[in-house]
Amino acid sequence: MTDTAQPSRPLRVLAAMSGGVDSAVAAARAAEAGHDVTGVHLALSANPQSFRTGARGCCTIEDSRDARRAADVIGIPFYVWDLADRFREDVVEDFIAEYEAGRTPNPCLRCNEKIKFAALLDKALALGFDAVCTGHYATVVRNEDGTRELHRASDMAKDQSYVLGVLDEKQLAHAMFPLGDTLTTKDEIRAEAERRGLAVAKKPDSHDICFIADGDTQGFLANRLGKAEGDIVDESGARLGSHEGAYGFTIGQRKGLRIGTPAADGKPRYVLDISPVDNTVTVGPASALDVSALTAIKPRWCGAAPTGPGTYTAQLRAHGGETEVTAELIDGSLEVTFTEPVRGVAPGQAIVLYDGTRVVGSATIASTVRATPSTV
Repeated sequence: MTDTAQPSRPLRVLAAMSGGVDSAVAAARAAEAGHDVTGVHLALSANPQSFRTGARGCCTIEDSRDARRAADVIGIPFYVWDLADRFREDVVEDFIAEYEAGRTPNPCLRCNEKIKFAALLDKALALGFDAVCTGHYATVVRNEDGTRELHRASDMAKDQSYVLGVLDEKQLAHAMFPLGDTLTTKDEIRAEAERRGLAVAKKPDSHDICFIADGDTQGFLANRLGKAEGDIVDESGARLGSHEGAYGFTIGQRKGLRIGTPAADGKPRYVLDISPVDNTVTVGPASALDVSALTAIKPRWCGAAPTGPGTYTAQLRAHGGETEVTAELIDGSLEVTFTEPVRGVAPGQAIVLYDGTRVVGSATIASTVRATPSTV
């Protein structure tokens, strides 16, 4: 038997306030519930811009000011904490290194793991806070024995449990997600913010990668890794074209391949493999993207690690659907088999396992098994 993890006493809560509407409403709800709330904005950029670019980016001076104004309206203390060096090392540099190695990382998971629920939570606990509050849409449930579980948000359309699948039970014990257990549309969240007098009510949501404000991931990587010309080949190894850096491609990519020679069957080709060793990108038909199994490493469990093989559903992207799998932890690696083949799975991505609405855990995809072996 479980129930939502509502504390029985007022807590000292540190509310992470990005300057957006979700985190502002979450902080307001925590304060309204009687908790002793302090707002904090994380300065994650070493050279923050004054203003956002529409709905892109975050961590600007404007965002910091928006968070401060929201805290003033709520009536809570507010601070700005500089975690730019930690963010650069644990998130940005990791992002660059993963692409350089031919993998496709998810920086939001890394930020939640390393920044919001490691660096921030550790500092909060050291200062005597009981919990960290964020505007994520997910739910923490407390079992009768006192252990915590992470579950999907009540509204699946807004669920963000995928990017929180890296949290362990200790971190969940100090996590608070006030938006997760209410069935409200984003318009209703904005209306609530307006009723509360929060000026961020109509502020656009952030999209894409927060530290690449213009959305040009390839340009961002090229500036840091430099150009490195290589070949684009088909499954037989025949050269079809060239590129300026294998890091600029992802598994399943169709556009931007710049291949002069059309396929024999006239159908589009997709990126099938990225080899940083010889700087080669392999392309082929869509059917070659189908994956029947994978191996994932560095598992993190939202509670006790599962024992023996089990049947779960899995999510492979932040905004992707669920697919049925069997999974087993073998020698520290997660071996996953899909009930039906899935398409476009890339090493470096996270796979998050679910048992119903409960998040079992997350792991990083290391390798995949093609559903249909190449006939070349």
